[in-house]
Amino acid sequence: MPTTAAQPEPLTTLAGAPDVATPAAGRVALKGFFAITDRWDLSAAEQQKLLGGIGRTTYAKYRKLPEVALARDTLERISYIFGIHKALLILFGSEARAVAWLRKANTAAPFHGRTALDRLLAGSITDLAAVRDYLDAMRG
Repeated sequence: MPTTAAQPEPLTTLAGAPDVATPAAGRVALKGFFAITDRWDLSAAEQQKLLGGIGRTTYAKYRKLPEVALARDTLERISYIFGIHKALLILFGSEARAVAWLRKANTAAPFHGRTALDRLLAGSITDLAAVRDYLDAMRG
């Protein structure tokens, strides 16, 4: 009777969706996050704030793109950044125009005369959600 080698476990949850809580998924999420926020020319302190106010040691570790299982809060924050970036590119067509919009004062309700970046850096997940919701509404 032939023996079969053990097959690796698939990266899925019981519902069939990919398991984003794996260390490999954490690395991919961080890689995407830093690629976007570096293009936005954010400082280390601003990136730390977007990741939930993480400390400098954790930030330095994350910059090395380790395989690390990220907390649900961190994954949710990164997901919002991905969605915001995508919406900006759809609306503005170029990275330069998208970044300019992020840094321009805006009188729309969620910004109250401040920039979208100011709102993102306020620190709460609800602030990230407000910017994402605004951009999604602008897309129609």
